[in-house]
Amino acid sequence: MEALEFIRRDHARTHASALGGAEGNLGFQDLLIGGLDDEDMRQRPQEGMNSLAWLLWHMARTEDMGVNIVVAGRKPVLEEQGWGERLGIEQRDIGAGMSDDEVSDFTRRVELDSLRAYRMAVGARTKEVLNSMRPEELDDVVDPDRIEKAFADGAVDERATWVRGAYEGKTKAFVISHQAIAHSFMHLGEAWAVRSLLGRRLPI
Repeated sequence: MEALEFIRRDHARTHASALGGAEGNLGFQDLLIGGLDDEDMRQRPQEGMNSLAWLLWHMARTEDMGVNIVVAGRKPVLEEQGWGERLGIEQRDIGAGMSDDEVSDFTRRVELDSLRAYRMAVGARTKEVLNSMRPEELDDVVDPDRIEKAFADGAVDERATWVRGAYEGKTKAFVISHQAIAHSFMHLGEAWAVRSLLGRRLPI
């Protein structure tokens, strides 16, 4: 299996099955967030824990920034498709560095159906980017100017300067694999913990 095909399959597994492309039609987002109502999505079961709504935003916006701005050099889905208004928020950054109160405020305000749709739109765009890439492009080091653009556009809050380490000097393969796959798997594991504390069994 070539590297791009491997990346495509792993990426599909981090999203809802409706995105397509996951072997066996298994999407871990369905498994961990599927079947929950809006109240479940907005709960923070313990102090300092993120809500499922915030986690869905953080995964989507991080992938949107990493793949579109940094790798592809194009506008993020959030801006190009006008998702800010539909989501009912002014939030532009990925959420890293937010305070506890800010996470709670975001969780209360975000429009959840639009949030799910935004995550799907980001996944679909990533598929487009991957399908347009040549295998040899994976070894290209990302353009530093694109990293600067992501920060200048407000995709990363000034309180989260450590995020630069995920991009600077990295290849496109690393950024895609980290921002669109590994990062999402990590937070889907966090979603499993939140779901468990809410007393919601996995639908399997």
